[in-house]
Amino acid sequence: MNDPFEDIVRFSNLLEEDSEFIPLLSPEDEESMNSEEIPALVGILPLRNTVLFPGVVIPITIGRDKSIKLIKDAYHSTKTIGVLAQKDVAVEDPTPQDMNSIGTVAKIIKMLQMPDGSTTVIIQGKRRFQVQEIVEVEPYFRARISAFDEIKPARRTKEFNALVDSLKDIALSIIKQSPNIPSESEFALKNIESPSFLINFISSNMDASVDEKQKMLEVADLKQRAEMVLQHLTKNLQMLELKNQIQSKVKVDIDKQQREYFLNQQMKQIQEELGVNSLDQEVEEMRKKASEKKWTKKISEHFQKELDKLGRMNPSAGEYSVQMNYLDTLLELPWGEFTKDNFDIKHAEKILDRDHFGLKKVKERILEHLAVLKLKGDLKAPILCLVGPPGVGKTSLGKSIAEAVGRQYVRVSLGGLKDESEVRGHRKTYIGAMPGRIIQNIKKAKSSNPVFVLDELDKVGSDFHGDPSSALLEVLDPEQNETFYDNYLEVEYDLSKVMFVATANSLSTIQPALRDRLEIIEVSGYTVEEKLEIAKRHLLPKQIKEHGLKLSDVKLNKKVMEKVVEEYTRESGVRGLEKTIAKLVRNRAKYIAMDEPRTADISVDDVEDILGPPRVQKDRYQNNEFAGVVTGLAWTAVGGDILFIESSLSKGKGKLTLTGNLGDVMKESAVIALEYLKAHSGKLGLKPELFDEWNLHIHVPEGATPKDGPSAGITIFTALASLYTQRKVRDKLAMTGEITLRGKVLPVGGIKEKILAAKRAKIKEIILSEENRKDVEEIEQDYLKGLTFHYVKNMDEVMAIALLKQKVQNPLILN
Repeated sequence: MNDPFEDIVRFSNLLEEDSEFIPLLSPEDEESMNSEEIPALVGILPLRNTVLFPGVVIPITIGRDKSIKLIKDAYHSTKTIGVLAQKDVAVEDPTPQDMNSIGTVAKIIKMLQMPDGSTTVIIQGKRRFQVQEIVEVEPYFRARISAFDEIKPARRTKEFNALVDSLKDIALSIIKQSPNIPSESEFALKNIESPSFLINFISSNMDASVDEKQKMLEVADLKQRAEMVLQHLTKNLQMLELKNQIQSKVKVDIDKQQREYFLNQQMKQIQEELGVNSLDQEVEEMRKKASEKKWTKKISEHFQKELDKLGRMNPSAGEYSVQMNYLDTLLELPWGEFTKDNFDIKHAEKILDRDHFGLKKVKERILEHLAVLKLKGDLKAPILCLVGPPGVGKTSLGKSIAEAVGRQYVRVSLGGLKDESEVRGHRKTYIGAMPGRIIQNIKKAKSSNPVFVLDELDKVGSDFHGDPSSALLEVLDPEQNETFYDNYLEVEYDLSKVMFVATANSLSTIQPALRDRLEIIEVSGYTVEEKLEIAKRHLLPKQIKEHGLKLSDVKLNKKVMEKVVEEYTRESGVRGLEKTIAKLVRNRAKYIAMDEPRTADISVDDVEDILGPPRVQKDRYQNNEFAGVVTGLAWTAVGGDILFIESSLSKGKGKLTLTGNLGDVMKESAVIALEYLKAHSGKLGLKPELFDEWNLHIHVPEGATPKDGPSAGITIFTALASLYTQRKVRDKLAMTGEITLRGKVLPVGGIKEKILAAKRAKIKEIILSEENRKDVEEIEQDYLKGLTFHYVKNMDEVMAIALLKQKVQNPLILN
């Protein structure tokens, strides 16, 4: 039931104090109203959402031009109009056929202009009428009408009185059980004396559709109409009691289905009033989308089950939005959707060469995969892992691969990842649950076979939340990832067609089981020549474009570029080089913006003016004039480097001192070298007591830089041999290798980076372990030009090559 008293209060506030309008009719007022003659011809006002009953007052907002014209004309004349309810509320411009034939003559009590510009009128029903004929349709409807009189009981019997009392009692019960209806409404109902007005008042305000109210208006017999109203009121009361019982969680005899049906019907009604899609529409839309998906029978059955569960949920419950998001995720994933691979091998090679200079092994592997895929038609995607120093193009290579093979490109950074749920997702029962990064990026790619770059694989961490690298075992195993299980999805997803490309700076921190699943491709640093070519082809044009200049505005010749590479950057990649070139380009951009004349060519002298004095000391070989100083080769995270092992003797008792921020492994190498030298001192003509009479100090310069690893073993031994014998070391010689107590020379890693460092330092000869020969043979010949390699198996061979017979100038005299 609606709130009648609220209407009365609201209407009264709209009326002026001197109005003669009385909201509640007395029997005398009703008799006077019924005695009034109705006009034979009257203007007709169609109503869309309500039915007017005799004696009842209602406000109406007027929007149609015809209706506004009618109200204005009537308000300034007789103030009498005829009100008819529309058959279909959706009709915007009704015709005579769209209106019911029985309505109510009404008197306009007040016409008001509302603040929003609309017109509101307050009307009171007088008597019912029946339309005989519509005589005019313009400027508004006018009809010839006749009275439709009410048939009242000849006398008020006990049965009729009981009927009226029941109506009043049920209406009062509804008011009491409805928290939104003020208690003052009870007072209004109790003060209605006329049975006819009571029935009309309740009919107008009860919770019923327009069609049902129209049927009540069309019943002439008052007793029959009272019974019809009582039937509807009883149903309303039962539904209200049911609602209250559900809200208070009291068990009732009505089963669960009826309660859910009531709640769903109520929600539909609210949604229709608000003009939003109903739950049924959303479910049907999802069902339609699901029919278009290319998923398996198992997944289809799972989706239908979850969709049916959504249909049974209360939309206001917290689980509803969780379930809706889950189903949306299932629908948005590209199940069985693949982009078509471009099998033009020459085109792919052209794209890879265009975007990246060098990286021959990587390009060959991609082209091999495409070739096999072209011939076979179906092949599990490789799991590539590009390992190398920063700035050599590992990450950007993924984008070029995607373009070359015609696939979508997605990238996820794994640096600092510590939670396993970031990979596998959270179970959807948790608040804020979502799929893992793998599934999220597959959804973003809208394809089940993208090129998927897993950046910084070596920087994955682990804590009490789990170990993400263990979760990646399933992702990166070609035998397992076709049934990848994400905790959020709760169903398996096929990742076997995804081309995973992982990048890392070092393999040492990657879990062994995970490393075993990867196809490792080492991406080494660039030579100076390669850096010059990359700067010329890619970096300089890119920076000129990004700074809004033309290619003719900035020019760098080879000498200038070489100076920038060698004296202002020290790296294996080209990231720092790009930043330095950007600074040169910005300098020219500033002068162009200030309209100051400057030549496009930047000279060698200009470089120092713009960038300042050289920041990097060249790795230059130092001469062999000092005993006990030998050049070694080292691997760092930013590529290869040379280091100097310095040693000196002082009178003492044979104490060994190690400085230079050395790690444990490097200290052990020094101890092994010294002990081997003591054990084989006779080969060098040294007296054993010499080692007890002189203190030995070994130092590796650049003490602020931590140093560790076994590869300096033979370098330390050579330095000690030179120091104790005071013999010169071969000119422009460098070496790297691990030493054992038996004098064996063991292989070490990072050979290519070390060779590049040697070339930068103008080294001519390098001593390596025999077992490192295979590593050198894999390196392109361009890297090896101007270098001579000596492959050794033991320290005797090292001494034969490294130590000259000639003594240093002013040798130390050892007794």
